[in-house]
Amino acid sequence: MTELASFVDGKWVRGSGGAVPVWNPATAQQLDELPLLAAADLDQALAAADAAFSPWRATSALRRGEILRTAAGLVRERTERIAVAIARELGKPLREARVEVRTAAEHIEWAAEEGRRAYGRVIPARDPAVVATARVEPLGPIAGFAPWNAPIITPARKIAGALAAGCTIVLKPAEETPTAALELARAFEEAGVPPGVLNVVFGAPAEVGARLMGSPLTRGATFTGSTPVGKLLLAQAAPTVTATTLELGGHAPVFVLPDADPEAVADSAVTAAMRNSGQVCTSPSRFFVHADLHERFVARFAAAADALRLGDPLDDVTDMGPVATPRRLDAMAELTEDARAHVVAGGYREDRPGWFWRPTLLAGVDDGVRAATVEPFGPLALTTPYTDLGAALRSANRLGLGLAAYVWSTDLTAVERLANGLEAGAVAVNSWQVSLAETPFGGVGDSGVGYEGGVEGLRAFQRVKSVIVRSTS
Repeated sequence: MTELASFVDGKWVRGSGGAVPVWNPATAQQLDELPLLAAADLDQALAAADAAFSPWRATSALRRGEILRTAAGLVRERTERIAVAIARELGKPLREARVEVRTAAEHIEWAAEEGRRAYGRVIPARDPAVVATARVEPLGPIAGFAPWNAPIITPARKIAGALAAGCTIVLKPAEETPTAALELARAFEEAGVPPGVLNVVFGAPAEVGARLMGSPLTRGATFTGSTPVGKLLLAQAAPTVTATTLELGGHAPVFVLPDADPEAVADSAVTAAMRNSGQVCTSPSRFFVHADLHERFVARFAAAADALRLGDPLDDVTDMGPVATPRRLDAMAELTEDARAHVVAGGYREDRPGWFWRPTLLAGVDDGVRAATVEPFGPLALTTPYTDLGAALRSANRLGLGLAAYVWSTDLTAVERLANGLEAGAVAVNSWQVSLAETPFGGVGDSGVGYEGGVEGLRAFQRVKSVIVRSTS
């Protein structure tokens, strides 16, 4: 088992800020204790990132890419070990955890290559004696914050993007799922990342956030998590005018149009909606199904949801594990009770050790139920029949959240109308895949600002400097 600690200035430190338990959500038993850093330890991490920035910035993009690729290779070699840790601490089934580890390696590899293409440009000058250029430079030390629901993908995105851009980083992963981020740090350490370039810290979340965001040493910040916390960090960034990228909550609408196959869509939708027990910011959760298909879609979705096998995340036959915390159980219970008359599948906690909630479908709801407004972030989805596509689109856009959206149809006119009209940072058509290493991923409105992934993800850690040179000869 990986020893739990923080990684500061190239050293593994336990800190002096007390400790918190790490739980196994499948058994509700304690796995370990995670030591926390005190304020002085956080200041040391910031100072280390600041001191390491200039030499890391001066390191060639080729060399930085070599380190990132080596780290990605080590992550791939350790897929099983890291996946088991994710399954134990998060409750994500081992099959899904393995995919997450491999995807994290892909993100690191993409950033390693993209860092070599951080191009500026030459701007046509008004005067032949002038050369005007736009140069791309790293922001500086970055404060990163990663959530518990994707314990290696999200840290990998933030670390790889920052380091490839020439930045250093102080990353605070979630205390609930520490091991995957520590394995990631160890891979970078063994790959040759210099001391201070990567720092991974654990502490009281509010204290760490205030300390990192309030420091004048922090020149950029990247956060994935809830909308309220993201807004708090954005406010904390204001006094130092810190560049901030936020990937926040969602409540993804899905449109099933009249020409779709309702049974086929329902079968795949259950897998997508209940992945990681629904604890995914892009989970398809609000299904707008044409009235002619609604009854068939609901029947098939409910049957497929009822057939999912809940159990030990380490068992390869398990389809869905527990939710991550008792708070998610409480949220599921509240949303379900508010719409009890609409429950057609699940809707209850399983009578077994651990934090297991049966996959739940609320059928035929309108905008008045609480689950239609509040992101479930758990194994719960809801359906609404529609006949007026325009009215359904307005309902889909009403929340101010806009992270992901989905459309199932071969009607190109309707698809184009929805792709243009949906207020979302990513729209998938006839697919549940909205995020890849090479594509930009970010939200609109209360779902965030800025992007991760693609060329845009690297640019989040960079600034542009205009340089105009006039010849004196």
